[in-house]
Parts: sequence; structure tokens; C-alpha cells
Amino acid sequence: MELPVFYARGLDATATAYTMDEATSKYCVQVLRREKGQPVLLANGQGQKFSAIITDDNRKKCVVQVTHCETLPKPAPTLRIAIAFTKHAGRMEWFLEKATEIGVQSIIPLLTHRTEKEKFKTERLESILVAAMLQSQQYYLPELAAPVAFETLVQRPGVEQRFIAHCLPEQKTPLQQAMQPGQNTLILIGPEGDFTPAEVQLALEQGFQPVSLGNTRLRTETAGMVACVLMNASK
Repeated sequence: MELPVFYARGLDATATAYTMDEATSKYCVQVLRREKGQPVLLANGQGQKFSAIITDDNRKKCVVQVTHCETLPKPAPTLRIAIAFTKHAGRMEWFLEKATEIGVQSIIPLLTHRTEKEKFKTERLESILVAAMLQSQQYYLPELAAPVAFETLVQRPGVEQRFIAHCLPEQKTPLQQAMQPGQNTLILIGPEGDFTPAEVQLALEQGFQPVSLGNTRLRTETAGMVACVLMNASK
């Protein structure tokens, strides 16, 4: 039976003991019924995998003794997606969960001309990323960047291959054909209503390649999901 993995925010690789927060302690002791003397695994979201033994099974402040720390290799290449959040919070939360499970390393909320939602419940979104990281047995927590304006992001220098997925009737290459394996990648996904022609033109001027995600018109979160799958499969 696989050992349960718990999130340990800020746990240092040199630590010898750790006290879980109340929510994690309750889940560990009350829900999973882990007891004193039993082994567990901890993840700090920065690539460290900690083996530990419960020394105090208090359901509010569960304490463990760290017995071993292993640093896992960082996933490569780096996959980043910049996506315009919609006003439907549940749909974007679903996207964040699935993007994390697939293995995207960075998610950037993109502020475009047609973006509907510019404010986010950061704490809730980060909790979704943590849960998805643990469920998919990963040890690197994706970065949830601060929202950034479209014009600012596309004009930032970068060495990765860069794509923009849009619906304008222009020639585009399927993403799976455009991607070069082994290279860091950034893709832009627009809002409901798509990018404006001016935004697409600016991105192209900054070296972004126009790509398609299939033959049908996709919702924002669906387009983001398809992009994550194709990027991961082509890396």
C-alpha cells in the first residue's frame, strides 16, 4: 500500500521534525486514521520528498520526525501557459487542477482586452494546486504567477519557444507539429471572445508562432486543457 503524501509548506531539507497545520493534521489523523509510529511522506512543493514517522498523532497539531529527504529532479523542459481567466470560477478551478495533474510548471493569469475576471482568490487557487499535486504524486508545485497584462507578457524577452492559440482566420500550424521537443515552452490562451486582432498582431511581432488546437472552437478552459496535453505529449 502506498504511503499517503501530505503538503508541508516551507519544510527545509535539513529539518528533523515538522508540525502539520490543523487542516492537514485532521486529514492525516482523523480521516486517514494515521497513528503514532506510522510512516508518512511529506512534500514541500519544491522537489523534496520527505520520509517521516508520526511522533504525536494530535488531530490539530500532528508532529512527525523526518527520517530522510530526497531531492527529485525538476521536470524538463519547462511548460508554461498564460491563460485569460473567465468569470466562471468553477471552470477555471477545474482547469488549474487538471493542468497541475498533467505536469505544467507555471500558470499565468493573462489580462487581455476581453478578460472578464481580474481578481482571484489566490489562497483557494493555491489549495487546488496543492491538492492536485498530491493526488498526482508529484513533488513540484506549479507556480501560480501574479496576473499580467497581455502587452507586458508578450514583450518580455524569452528564450523558450512561444506560441499563441487564436481563432482568427489566419494560417496556423497545429501545436503538436509546431513544438520542438526538449525546449522550454510558453503558450497563450485567450478569453471568451478570443484575442483581439491587435493583440494577435503584437504577439506575432514579438516572435510568437500562431498555432491551432484542433478543428473545433473551444471554451477557454478546454483550450487550455488541450494545450497542456499537447505540450506535455510533445516535450
